[in-house]
Amino acid sequence: MAACGVLAMFSAHWGYLSAYALFKPLTMVLALVCVGVVAGRSPLKTSMYLLLAGLALSMVGDVCLLLPQGFIAGLVAFLLAHICYIALFQRDAPWLASRLSLAACIAVGTMIYAYLWTHGLPTAMRIPVAVYVLVIGLMAAQALGRATVLRTAAARTVAWGAVSFMASDTVLALDKFVQPIAGVYLWVLGTYYLAQCLILHGMLQNLRATSLKQ
Repeated sequence: MAACGVLAMFSAHWGYLSAYALFKPLTMVLALVCVGVVAGRSPLKTSMYLLLAGLALSMVGDVCLLLPQGFIAGLVAFLLAHICYIALFQRDAPWLASRLSLAACIAVGTMIYAYLWTHGLPTAMRIPVAVYVLVIGLMAAQALGRATVLRTAAARTVAWGAVSFMASDTVLALDKFVQPIAGVYLWVLGTYYLAQCLILHGMLQNLRATSLKQ
């Protein structure tokens, strides 16, 4: 999965669009395969389904963003993916367990949104982007709060993945709505695939450990 993500990242950066169109969704297909290998041995079916849904919706978002007019559809797909991740992270930890993490994520999200608002965010996109920023902020806050409760390496891995997801979407938004960023595909896809790999790896570690206990 990681190797395929690197191929997607550099094919986009170097302008090999056909290769990019292949490797971008293929990376998430491989992520789904990773979960499928473990899913049959895990008793935590709901958690597996939520993880699969989050990855599948991310893949749909990836495909939509390849299309000329697919930004809104991609935004919706990733919004739903984050909702799946929120539900997943809440299954073994209280809702927004860390008020400090919540405050930090909301503060960062507010600053990013304010910057976008004052630097070119189209009027028609203000509400959709606001909703998206709120949801991804809650996703990151839930992941960070979960890490403070579980205190495991796997939970911290997932939390870092959530933070990396926020970083990826921030760069993407700045490039799209404010001004082009040099090497944007390297930054956006690098942090995006890092995020998905960390979330996947951390959750599979957690699910394997729980399966062994049961």
